[in-house]
Amino acid sequence: MDQIAVHQDNATGADWPVAIYRTLKEFGVAQLSYVPDAGHSKLIKLSHADRAIKTTVLTTEEEGVALSAGAWLGGERAVLLMQSSGVGNCVNMLSLMASCRFPFLTLVTMRGEWAEFNPWQIPMGRATPQAFEIMGVTVLRLEKAEDTEEVISAAATLAYDGDQQVAVLISQRMIGRKKWTKETH
Repeated sequence: MDQIAVHQDNATGADWPVAIYRTLKEFGVAQLSYVPDAGHSKLIKLSHADRAIKTTVLTTEEEGVALSAGAWLGGERAVLLMQSSGVGNCVNMLSLMASCRFPFLTLVTMRGEWAEFNPWQIPMGRATPQAFEIMGVTVLRLEKAEDTEEVISAAATLAYDGDQQVAVLISQRMIGRKKWTKETH
């Protein structure tokens, strides 16, 4: 049997992934790239079901930064979904976005915060905001489900209308507590 991480509880009653999806649609996001992540699973499913959104599964997060640049050059808006553990993989590529003034929007599910069970997630969880800030990326936090549309809209406006690089850090508490369980085949 394999060990897998599953959500033990849902920390919020609101359907915040649907609110993110609707807001991204309002801003004309046509491309969504991601490294598979349970915290983004509902948003990923919604995007896959939408024929107007091109979805790309990545092998590593920095590919999503480059894909976002290419989308912009091709006249489309993109968003990168990732977990905080992947932010360190993007640091060098973020210099491209800043140097070329390409708009960039990433939504980052946080690990290493509230009720974290995996000690390997804690260091990068702590470093995520600073890693983005060092590279000139504006960091916004999403802590409460009821603030979802407002925060995502503000981030999308900064990115797409202001040609800025923006990361929205989605609190681990929004995603819910995880625990290890045994998977049966």
